[in-house]
Order: sequence, then structure tokens, then C-alpha cells
Amino acid sequence: MVKLKFFRFFLIGSFLLIGLSCTKGGGSQDIVIPTLKIENGSQTRGVSATAMQFQLTLTKITTVPVSVNYVLTDGTALASKDYVAASGTVTIDAGKALGELIVMIKGDPTNTRQANPEFKVQLSNPKNCTLGSSSAKGTIITEDGTNLTTDNTGYATPTSYPGMSLTWSDEFSENAPDMNAWNFEIGNGGNGWGNNELEYYTNSGKNVFLSNGNLIIEARKETIGNFNYSSTRMTTQNKKSFKFGRIDIRAKLPVTKGMWPALWMLGSNISSMPWPKCGEIDIMELVGLDPKKVQGTGHFASSAGVHDSRGGGYSLSSEDFSQKFHVFSILWAQDSITWLVDDKPFYTMTKASAGTDNYPFNNDFFFIFNVAVGGDWPGAPDGTTNFPQRMFVDYVRVFQ
Repeated sequence: MVKLKFFRFFLIGSFLLIGLSCTKGGGSQDIVIPTLKIENGSQTRGVSATAMQFQLTLTKITTVPVSVNYVLTDGTALASKDYVAASGTVTIDAGKALGELIVMIKGDPTNTRQANPEFKVQLSNPKNCTLGSSSAKGTIITEDGTNLTTDNTGYATPTSYPGMSLTWSDEFSENAPDMNAWNFEIGNGGNGWGNNELEYYTNSGKNVFLSNGNLIIEARKETIGNFNYSSTRMTTQNKKSFKFGRIDIRAKLPVTKGMWPALWMLGSNISSMPWPKCGEIDIMELVGLDPKKVQGTGHFASSAGVHDSRGGGYSLSSEDFSQKFHVFSILWAQDSITWLVDDKPFYTMTKASAGTDNYPFNNDFFFIFNVAVGGDWPGAPDGTTNFPQRMFVDYVRVFQ
């Protein structure tokens, strides 16, 4: 008798469920409430106001309108300066599956480069739908701005020296690099130009630009092909080459783990006399493992034809090389090179001390400025390495 009562209850319950899933006219159409989702939005900031679009999507088209309330909330982006505060209701008409929410982004006439500010769109009170996502992130793209200021304090050198003339200089005071002087090497040079570097070099304004009298080379964490970082390597090869004199380069350096900024020179005959026979003069190199120390080195081929080098280091007593500008110099003469930081000599190489007849440093050389990421010497970035990382160069001057 108990089993029979249970069976009757089961049948009645089943018929009720079937009735709820049917239309009034006896059809079999299920009542399905659609789910609404909102996608993240992004927009490059312009000098004047622009619009950022957020797309709303329904999982099912309905025969009735669908609506949801929204409100914008601050994150690193602030309504007081970055976007126009707003709240209200978005409606998706019957028979449609897509809607949009437009947020006005305030312009920046200065086009300042900074970390991308973000805000949030918060959804609530859905009608004729459920929420698959209740919020979305709005990203204002400002990381590619052309205006970037930096503290200009630090050491500086004069524009003239007794008995010498200024042969060539670049003060980086224009709007873009001087293409009559500079080239950009693109790619990774096959095995990172022999150093197992991790970056892809570009000529993009993301990685190299001039601002407020400085050349800025910016290393970024971004994927290009098989590489996870980007940066810039620029040269004066076949455009500007020099032999002997005084060279001054005023710069402020990136110093964190995995960074390898360099201001250096290669022998102009490298096409016919491959490295190391052509010679290499590293006016300044720094590896992030030692942020207070720079190296000056001459590389060449020994009498046996294998790589050899001579060089020394210069260390700051307290702060590191990212905090102020310093001037990295060489005094370059027949058969000798002396390296200086802020007019303080720290190493001299002579032809005699090199101990080889294959002394290449009495020939013409061209400049290379670059910021490498990773490589055999500095090692790879780690969790302490924040990107972007930047090298600022105020000027390069050649006196002869």
C-alpha cells in the first residue's frame, strides 16, 4: 500500500513538471531565460575625447526586451580625469542578441606615456535575463604616449674642451630620431647576436622615441613571434663613424634583474673583418645583478685569432645608476683608450697592455645603443622585474 501511494505521487509530480515546461496552448517549448555577458573594453587615449565600447551578448534571442543596470567605478583610472562618470540602464531589444555600452574617455592634449589606467563597469538588476558576468574592465591605452618626463638631475659635461672641437653630437631635441645618423636593427640577430638575449628588437614608437630632450629606449614584456620581450637596438653604421677623440654620453639606466643596457661601438670594417677582429669598445655596460656598477671594455682578437678583452668597472658608493644621470666617457687616442664616469678615470687599455699585434682600436668605429633583456651575462628577468624598463640618453657628443 505504501509503494502504491509513492507511485501515485511520482506520477502527479511528473505531470506537473511537464505542464510547467509547456506553453498554455499545449505546445512543448521550454521556457529558457537567456544569460547576459559583458566583454572587457579598451581604447587608446587621444588628445581629445574618444569612445570606449563594451559589448553585451545574450546566449539566446528572446521575444521580450532584456535590460540591465550599470554603474562605472574607479580603479587606477579616475572619473575626475580619465573618463566620464555614468550610470543607467542598457536595453537589448526583443529579437536581438547584442547590445553595447559606450563610455566616454577624456582626452589628454599632452599625450603622456604612463601605465594603462583601468576602471570597472558594474552590472546589476537584470530583467528577463540572468548575469553570466557582473562586471567588466575598461582599459585606457596610454602606454604608447609620446610625452615622458624624468628627473634631469645628475652629472653633466661641457659642450667644449680646450684644444678640441665638437665633431658631432645628438642632443635628441627633435620629435623623432635623426635617420641621417641612426639605423634600427630588427629582430633577434639569430641567437640574440651571440648572447642568447630574450628580446625582439623593433623600430616601433613603443620601444624608441624622443621626449623632453631625451632619447628613450623602452623594453617591454610583450610577445612578438617566439619572443616574450621587445626593445630597441640602434646604430650609426654606414652613417656616422669616428676615430679618436673624447666621447661623452649622458644617460640614466635601467638596473633591475635581467636588464642589460649598453652604450658601445663596433669597428666599421665589421663586414670584411668579422667580430672580434673588427674590435668592440664598450663605453658602458650594466647588468641588473649589479645596479651600482658599470663596465668599460675593449674586445679584440688575440694573436691566435680568438676573442680577448681588457676592461674594468666603476661602482657608485650609494645610489644606483637609475636614480640620476651620469656621463660615460672615453678618451680615445692612438694606441690607448681611457674610460671615465663623471670625469673620473677608472681604466686604461693600451696596445701594449692588450698584448697583441691585432690591435683594432686605431680604426674607425660606429655607435650602438641598446637595451637587451636577458642573455648570458645578466640572466633572465624574474618576478622582481617590473616592465617597462627604460634607458634615457640626454646626449652623445664627439670631440676631436
